[in-house]
Order: sequence, then C-alpha cells, then structure tokens
Amino acid sequence: MRFLPVFLDLKAGPMILIGAGELLRAKLRVLSAAGARIRVHAIDGNHELGLNSGDAARIEIASGDPLTADLSGVIAVVCAGAGDVGVAMSVRAKALGLPVNVMDDLEHSSFIFPAIVDRGDVVVAVGTGGTSPVVARRVREKIEALLPARIGELAEFIGGFRKSINERITEFSLRRRFWERVIDGPIGAAVLGGRRSEADAALKAIADPSEFARADKPEGSVALVGAGPGDPDLLTIKALRALQDADIVFHDELVSGEILDRIRRDTTRVPVGRRVGKPGIGQDAINKRMIEAAQAGQRVVRLKGGDPFVFGRGGEEVEALRAAGVAYSIIPGITAGLGGAADFEVPLTYRHEATRITFLTAHKARDAEVVDWSTLTDTKMTVVVYMGMTAAPAVRAGLFAAGRSPETPVGVFARVSRPDAQGAIGTLRDLPELVRRVSGGPAILIIGEVVRHAGSLRRETPKQIISDLLDAAE
Repeated sequence: MRFLPVFLDLKAGPMILIGAGELLRAKLRVLSAAGARIRVHAIDGNHELGLNSGDAARIEIASGDPLTADLSGVIAVVCAGAGDVGVAMSVRAKALGLPVNVMDDLEHSSFIFPAIVDRGDVVVAVGTGGTSPVVARRVREKIEALLPARIGELAEFIGGFRKSINERITEFSLRRRFWERVIDGPIGAAVLGGRRSEADAALKAIADPSEFARADKPEGSVALVGAGPGDPDLLTIKALRALQDADIVFHDELVSGEILDRIRRDTTRVPVGRRVGKPGIGQDAINKRMIEAAQAGQRVVRLKGGDPFVFGRGGEEVEALRAAGVAYSIIPGITAGLGGAADFEVPLTYRHEATRITFLTAHKARDAEVVDWSTLTDTKMTVVVYMGMTAAPAVRAGLFAAGRSPETPVGVFARVSRPDAQGAIGTLRDLPELVRRVSGGPAILIIGEVVRHAGSLRRETPKQIISDLLDAAE
C-alpha cells in the first residue's frame, strides 16, 4: 500500500486549485461539494467556473502567478489541467511540506483522490494507488449499493448520545458492547428505517446503560422479506442486507436457489413453504417458530416469493408478531404479476385501453368458484390471476358465465424472471391449452386487451405471437 487513506480537515485552511478547462471545473465541483475553501488559479484566464451563490462565498478567484503566490495557511495544493505549471507547483509544494496532487501524475503527487461514497457522517474512500480510477469507481458503486441510505444518520444519531453514554459507562469494552447492541438492534433499525423519534425515545428509555450492555440475551427481530419472482438481481438492496444479517431464515419452497445463495453461509435455513398437493407445516406453526426464534434473540428473516403482502399471508404474520410483542420490519419485493409483465413486456395498464387492474388468486378450482366474476367483465380491466394453473378451466368458466368475451386476449407466464421462463399467448377460449404449453409453474395469468402488446415470448418472434392470436381467434 503506497498511499495511506487519511481524512483531511477542510476547516483547517484553504486549498489551492490550479489548472484550466473542464478538468479544473470538475475538480472544483468535487472540492466545493465537500465544503472546502478554495483559492482558484485559472491559468487559461477563463474565470467562468459555473459557481452558484452558495459556492461563491467559499471560493476565491486568485490572480497572479501561482508559483509565487502566498501559501501560508494552505492545507493542500491540487493541480488539474495545469501542464508544466502543475509540475513546477508540485516541486514548490513538496519543498514546503504541503500535500500536493497533480491530476494523472503519480510521480509529482504526494496524495491522490479516492472514489468517495458520501453518506453524511459516514464517508468511504476507495483507492487503487492511482493505477486505475475506473476500478475504484466500480468498487465505489458496489459499496454504495450495499450501504443503507441512512447510515450517515445513524452515525449522527450515535454522535448525539455518545458523550452522555460514555460518561455513564467507564469501562471501554462495556461501552463498545452498548453501542454494538444499539446499532445491531431495534434502535439502529429504527434510525435506518427513518423512524428517528422512535429510536430517540428508545435510547433515552434505557435506565442503566451498563446493564443494557451486559444483557446476555440479545434482542431478536423478524424481517418479512419479499424475494421477488425468482431473479436474484431483482432483490432489493434492503432485502439483500437482511439476508446477510440474518441468524435464521424461514423460506418458502418456491424461493429460487439463486436467491437462497445470497444468504450468509452460516445462517440456518428452514424451508416452511409447500407446493400444490403437498403438505406444509401450516401458518400457525410458522408464526410460532418465528416468534420463538426472535424471543431467543435471533435475527429472523421470513423470506417469501414475490411480495409478503400480495397473496403472501404477510398480514397474518404481522398480526401474530404484534400480539407477541416481537419487533419486526417489512421489506417489499417485486410481486410476480409485475415481474411477469416486465419479463414479457405486457403493459398492465394502457392509456384509453386498460385503466384498471385486479389481482386475484385461484389456487384451486374451488377458489375460482367463489370469485364474483361479474365484477371482472369490464374490457378496460386487466385481470392478473396468481396460482391459476390448476384452476384455469374454472377461471375460464367463471368469466364466460359473467359475459367476458371468449376472444379476450390471455397470457400464461411461467417461472417469470428466471432463465427457464416461458409464456403462451392466446384467447380466453383456449386458456387450459395455454397452461399446458408452458411446461409447469409457478405461473400467472394475465387477462385483458393489454396482452396484445406483449413484446417477447423468449423463443418466439412477434410474428409468431400475432399468428398465435389469429389462430386462437379463428
């Protein structure tokens, strides 16, 4: 490691910026965004730097030769697009013991600019020793995706209590344990979730910080996490963090293996879902096991396909967690209806053509029999049916009986967002046959005029899609 990462106090004095053109202005934007006081030497004489009124108060346009300028009190020198002047300025700065950066010139630089992740009070700097700024930027992008958006707010929150808590806990190791429990527990989760006042009240309610830190039993919690339709890249960043933090994950049977691979390796995995025709452990048993794990101090994830609140029984689980007094959070996922619509380019709404959407589930034929199909006959309504493969004949019969046209376009989309996804398009008349064509589920049915706009069936061309529709209509 040639360059040691350090953080420069920008309040200690001004920085000198020397250069020309867009390189100068780009570096000026970086320094200005960091709140630095800057003395700018534009060696090309162009002082149109695009400053706003807020920046102007901290930026001085300097005149004269920068090689003879007064450098007393200056904390660093930066050269961007300065040519030979930059090299000469590097010699002068080094002679005075000042940190100097000459853009894209390691030989004449004593410090370099890292790629920065800025979360307020939390700043992450990524460097490659000046060898590949593009690699540093790519690493920064990965870190930005993983860091909670409010991690800086959490640091600021702790900073507001740090002095008072440290005065009450004299032992350093106990003090560290206290803050670990705050950060990793419900208080930290509340700050990261945007519930600052709740976190503030909870921390102030800790009567004995030392006892809180010594507690052998950590506070458990449950996160209801939507896994989306199957593609691991469709997991939200928040869902990924929950999977990485979990001590135990209760997951549905249909959650893809690629998503399960995102769980931390030492985390306990418990399958609790069931497939059609196969027994499961039951919702009450799932609730009981989640609550027991949380009450034992574990960080629990209930991982569901799609979204927990769209035919995922997440509402029932929330009620059980509330009744048990267990802390919980909800992390939504992309529901299969939206995933399938995107995968096969079916717009669920379309101006003047489809202005309403209804989501329903028809797991079994008897589920379809209790649906009031008369409310679903509007031709400007798109109907999305979950788990409708087995009940496809009953769905068709119900819509026919209610008066929906047999020529209504229908799409059956199986294993959406996964590599083996399949789709079949036709009309309501041929719905059971379309189900047979997709080689197994899980699948969703999309019924309505919008299906005519489907853009892709993976292996089928648009001409074949049109041909299917025309054949089904004959």
